[in-house]
Amino acid sequence: MPSHSTPIRGLAALIAAALVACSTSDMRGDGSPANTPPVAESRVAAAAEARRDESERTRREASAKEARTSPLSQAHQAPAATPAITGGIAIAPPAPAMERDASYTGITTRAAPAHPVRRVAQAPVSTFSIDVDTGSYSSVRGLVRRGASVPAAAVRAEEMLNYFSYDDPRPEALGSKLPFAVRTELAPSPWKAGNHLLRIGIQAADPAQDTLPPANLVLLIDVSGSMNIPQSLPLVKEAMLAFVEQLREQDRVAIVTYAGSTRVALPSTPGHEKTRIREAIEALQAGGSTAGASGLRLAYQQARQGYIQGGINRILLATDGDFNVGVTNIDQLKEIVAAERRSGIGLSTLGVGHASYNDALMEAVADVGDGKYSFLDTVAEARKVLVHEFRSTLATVAADVKLQLEFNPAVVKEYRLIGYDNRALREEDFANDRVDAGDIGAGHHVTALYEVTLQGQAGLLPQRRYPANRIEAAAAGRTNELAWLRIRYKAPGSDTSALIEQPVDAKPEAFEQASTDLRFAAAVAGYAQVLAGSAYTGRWTLDDSARLAAASLGRDPHGQRAEFVALVRETSALLARRGGNDTPPIAEFAAPPSR
Repeated sequence: MPSHSTPIRGLAALIAAALVACSTSDMRGDGSPANTPPVAESRVAAAAEARRDESERTRREASAKEARTSPLSQAHQAPAATPAITGGIAIAPPAPAMERDASYTGITTRAAPAHPVRRVAQAPVSTFSIDVDTGSYSSVRGLVRRGASVPAAAVRAEEMLNYFSYDDPRPEALGSKLPFAVRTELAPSPWKAGNHLLRIGIQAADPAQDTLPPANLVLLIDVSGSMNIPQSLPLVKEAMLAFVEQLREQDRVAIVTYAGSTRVALPSTPGHEKTRIREAIEALQAGGSTAGASGLRLAYQQARQGYIQGGINRILLATDGDFNVGVTNIDQLKEIVAAERRSGIGLSTLGVGHASYNDALMEAVADVGDGKYSFLDTVAEARKVLVHEFRSTLATVAADVKLQLEFNPAVVKEYRLIGYDNRALREEDFANDRVDAGDIGAGHHVTALYEVTLQGQAGLLPQRRYPANRIEAAAAGRTNELAWLRIRYKAPGSDTSALIEQPVDAKPEAFEQASTDLRFAAAVAGYAQVLAGSAYTGRWTLDDSARLAAASLGRDPHGQRAEFVALVRETSALLARRGGNDTPPIAEFAAPPSR
């Protein structure tokens, strides 16, 4: 992984006790907003106050661990001659040498190169699999609140964008019987004058809970020694107890645990026997090593025994991912999950804890298991995922969803996709129904952002020297179309995909007139790119993201957008305490590249 000098990637100071006040400067020429409206400011302040209480409790719980070594202390260089082993994952020899933040016992990430800027004249088609994971946002939030460094590879822009709800209409509101509705909008980029942001919003249908098919669920819970901290097993137990209250009479749930060995803590039990299920959860205790692969196999065995034809068959894996007994290689574990997925059993992951945490594993197995990766950094997050998002966590409305955009060379000169770095597909994969892609759950929302350079603008790619290498775009064509959007998906249980396609309007709105959804998404994308050390955001800062988000809260019934503003300011305060020290970023353990 190359070393960058961007200060934010070296996050390593204790969080400031007070948040940095939002700037009240005038509207900038690049489109970023000025003063935060008083109502929005009060919502941000209220969210910050509630969050400070939670943050202080979390800091106290983690103080024994954090006190051992300051995040700013000298990092220990990982060995370069032989693979390092952490959390049971074989780590490839770093080149250049990776460094370990001593405040962790081992967080494992897997980097993917960011999408480059592409010339439409040479590569007019962009294809990728959708992703509904949100784990990156809540994991980064937990790290920042603890004053810990944030590995650049743990920052995935799409998971941050998709953490939030947007006001895109559901298909049922439009009188459509499709599993999702699609909305596109175009507005100037706030960080690059002359460029534009294209937002694609996909909103899934959200059937009522009592209309969902019966569920056959297996709760696979890690009870190994690494889970014996307040942010791990105790949080999982509280989350599962809340989840149990959502179960219906027609649902069934089994509980499998694993540590040095595996066992069935609760055979498949009807959802209305809540007392019996609660007692099994409350009896869980942590201790021992982590035979994760054996736990997976036993969980799938239980899921097969209780399989409901036409129903929801899913495993919920709650762990820190610190597998250290038996099969521990990510790609081997993915093969186990992929084989079971083809038999109709899905898998979603619930990550907890930041000690020995394996972010790479949790994301990878959820993706191949046609599930969602969530990270539970607080009890509130656990309730969000397992209670408020109960339907979307369990029920799939569209499977193997692929998005393809063909840009119009008469209108667009260059483009780049923001995020979805490890979800890229080849153009020919789009129509190939044997190529796996992400699923969309009931009520899920997916946001994709492209930064585009229109014809006549300078762009990011230099002019080529030799005329023969300058492939000019078509001068004539449909100038009212920015691009042609195609989406393929399968109905749950089907092997054949259906196609949705529509034009993308080439007429942009002024940034101030764009929807609060687009402007808020731009703020989140800006934050993610600064955290990851992106080369494409120019002089954009965290304070710019905070101001833009605060002025673009829109409807925020659960206060999630206001909380984001507080988080960005807290991150900015961290940098201010460091005095702009341009320390090279600390890179956490890197998982071996995927085959």
